[in-house]
Amino acid sequence: MEIWDGYNIVGEKVGIDLIRGKKIPKDIFHCVVVIIVVHEDGTYLLMQRDYNKTVFPGKWETGASGCLQKGESFEEGAKRELLEETGILGENLIFMESFVKEEYQTIYKIYLHRCSSDKNSITLQQGETIDFKWVSKVELLGIVDTDEFISPSIELMKRIIMTQE
Repeated sequence: MEIWDGYNIVGEKVGIDLIRGKKIPKDIFHCVVVIIVVHEDGTYLLMQRDYNKTVFPGKWETGASGCLQKGESFEEGAKRELLEETGILGENLIFMESFVKEEYQTIYKIYLHRCSSDKNSITLQQGETIDFKWVSKVELLGIVDTDEFISPSIELMKRIIMTQE
């Protein structure tokens, strides 16, 4: 059973536990972190979601993402998700932006992680990810508008990618 903290719309914990799969009460939100991984050579890490996932099976996404666990800060959750889903230690995450999707009762925080690790050392998390690939900025911008790719905000993703060198 996965337990999350409940938050209000401005990102403050409200002392309510949420359980994955159960209905979230009105005006309560859960939190998701998204970590965009860019290699020192300018390529971006894409991870393919497991086909057995209930949400967006088989789709590609940048780096790692996931829900905060009860008691985690956003940065702690981002580091955990990055390590679990890719095997990358994210000691120097750069906060990029946050936004709320009220229709999903979700607060998102987007981080960027620049790495210099061996590009073949990516590990897959059983039940979460089934493949990975490194793509150029041009390739990434080409895939974000397709139905093969998921992101909580395509426009935000494009804006962040365009600001990177």
